[in-house]
This record gives sequence, C-alpha cells and structure tokens, in this order.
Amino acid sequence: MFSKSAEYALRALIYLAQKSSEEHKIGIGEISEAIDSPKSFTAKILQKLTQGDNLISSITGPSGGFYLSPEAKKVSMLNVLALLETDQKVTGCILGLEECSEVNPCPLHEEYAGIRNQLTNLLKKKTLENLAKEMKDPKVVITNIRK
Repeated sequence: MFSKSAEYALRALIYLAQKSSEEHKIGIGEISEAIDSPKSFTAKILQKLTQGDNLISSITGPSGGFYLSPEAKKVSMLNVLALLETDQKVTGCILGLEECSEVNPCPLHEEYAGIRNQLTNLLKKKTLENLAKEMKDPKVVITNIRK
C-alpha cells in the first residue's frame, strides 16, 4: 500500500520509539540492520525526517545518533504519513484519481469509503509510542528477518 521509503520510515520510527531516548541515541547501522533496510537508503529517509518538522532528532559525533523526543513518540501514524507525503494513499482515491468525489466517484469509491474511514481512524489512533509498546510482544515484528 505504501512506498518502500514510507515502509522503512515507519519501521525506523517504531524502532526509535522503542529503543531511543535523549540519553540513548542510535546509530544508522543499528537502525538499518534492525529494520532490514539498506544503510544508505535508511540514512536518506532519516535525513528527511530530521529536517522541517524535526520528527527525529539527531546529534553528530562519536556519541551521536538518532532519537525521538517524548513529544515525537506521541505522533500518530497518520501524521507521520502526512510528513512523508504519503497520506493521500489513505485519505484519497484508491485508484489515485484527483477527480474522484461523492459527486464524481470512481468505480471503487463507494466500497472503499468505509475501508478508508476505518484505516484513517486506525492510523489516527495509533501513535509511535503505542506501536513501540506493542513490540514487546514476541509475535510482533518490524523486519522480514526471523531470528
């Protein structure tokens, strides 16, 4: 449903919400390994998320790395997708049509409306902090690697 970039960003944010703090910063190598993402791709994604609204905080140097502030951990998944500019996948037309509306619906508009509302509500309700806490369940994973 989402681009690889958005998927890796979500995984990285969940990992940071679970493992990082202002006192404990995490390096790019650990993050990319934990989320099963190429290091250079992960760096590019995290760089985007440290700019602008500063969802992710970072410190350079030997004791540097990335971390999420307590406030950032309270951000909803829908807000994260908006920052990544992929929220249209959730809130827009399932076929990606700009002209799709109640007045001018696409063939899937009516059936997708209920699903879209459920998905939007789920993503509004789930915060990075919620998802990080759910990671304590051994059945929950954020990587394709089985250990």
